Amino acid sequence: MQTASKKVINSWAMYDWANSVYNLVITSTIFPAYFEEIARNNSTTKEVTFLGRTFANSSLNNYALAIAFLIVALMSPILSSIADCKGNKKSFMQFFMTMGSIACCGLYFFNGLSTLGLGIICMIVACVGYWSSLVFYNSFLPEIAAPEDRDRVSAKGFAMGYIGSVILQVICFVFVLSPKMFGTTTGGASRFSFLLVGIWWFAFAMISLKGLPKSIPSINTRTKESVIKQGYAELNKVWKQLIHLPVLKRFLLSFFFYNMGVQTVMLAATLYGKSELNIPTQNLIIAILIIQIIAIPGAYLMSKLSDKIGNIKSLMIAVVLWITMCYCGYLIPRDGIMQFYILAVLVGFIMGGIQSLSRSTYSKLMPETNDTTSFFSFFDVTEKVAIVIGIFSFGLITEATGSQRNSVLALVVFFVVGLIGLFFTLKASNTEKSLS
Repeated sequence: MQTASKKVINSWAMYDWANSVYNLVITSTIFPAYFEEIARNNSTTKEVTFLGRTFANSSLNNYALAIAFLIVALMSPILSSIADCKGNKKSFMQFFMTMGSIACCGLYFFNGLSTLGLGIICMIVACVGYWSSLVFYNSFLPEIAAPEDRDRVSAKGFAMGYIGSVILQVICFVFVLSPKMFGTTTGGASRFSFLLVGIWWFAFAMISLKGLPKSIPSINTRTKESVIKQGYAELNKVWKQLIHLPVLKRFLLSFFFYNMGVQTVMLAATLYGKSELNIPTQNLIIAILIIQIIAIPGAYLMSKLSDKIGNIKSLMIAVVLWITMCYCGYLIPRDGIMQFYILAVLVGFIMGGIQSLSRSTYSKLMPETNDTTSFFSFFDVTEKVAIVIGIFSFGLITEATGSQRNSVLALVVFFVVGLIGLFFTLKASNTEKSLS
């Protein structure tokens, strides 16, 4: 196949520009800090009562995210099956984008314990909208890029996402640090930031959707009812194909474990910095901005490295670095702002690269098929189940031991298992090449 036109590639990458503001402002910076401040029974405790039970507020945040990812994992097989069969993945992508952006706007009304339920619901709905839309967005990659161009195109998407998210983050940063200039409070400025995220996400996503091509239906003969029932059957069909694809099977298993660590770090980093390390909110936002900026060249350099030594070896190097960074994060002293900044630089350099390369590696290992969304649904379910286990484990270990440091150290186990899986993936890949 030939790679699509520059216009189509740019339209595809533009959705990363649109949606990454959710990942930065809502998942990583302003919202977690806002939640940690507002979701507490009183000013002297970090506990909050919700649905009759008292939680550590950081754990409640983690549990809510775990529920959202579980919903995505359960829904995506059905949705992707419908999209593949009907050829309307753009419509599903637009639906979940709209749902997520509206939920982000809804967080504007989360202003205290009396609206905690609303905040949790909007948080979960926004997360479901974001990650569900990515199922369909990612599945466009093998349709618009030839195998030899997928690393580059995937990296371009992530780079566009980092640039767009940093621009809006800086705007929100001005509001949060200087609320009096705009006649509001720090809390009011934070809530206005959530509103801006929803508007930005929706507006730029519409530009992306306009330029993306219409998908080709894979099967036209199924009835509407059978399509809905077919969702999990599609996963089973992909699984049966994986049995005969040893390299892809091993890669997915290793991805399951190392991604468990990567996503948990990204989801828990802000609350870890604020609650465990006592890093002020403004310093946390600066650190996350550093991560986003460094991630742009990191994604491209990882792509270049994969050209020289191969995808699997590049991913192994990245996982080793993640293991090192988790241990360093465990050792950072309380109030260690400078050490936190240094770690942010290292995380940023490798964060975009491992995500981009994982996506493109999977797309290159996939067999030739029209059911691209079903294959990416399997990839997505693997990712989401890993996140559910990772983030839920993080919250449980924090509540059981009273320290998020122990949770960070436990993530090393996930990365080590993933590294071992990548080693066997590389071994299977070399065997396959020698036989061909």
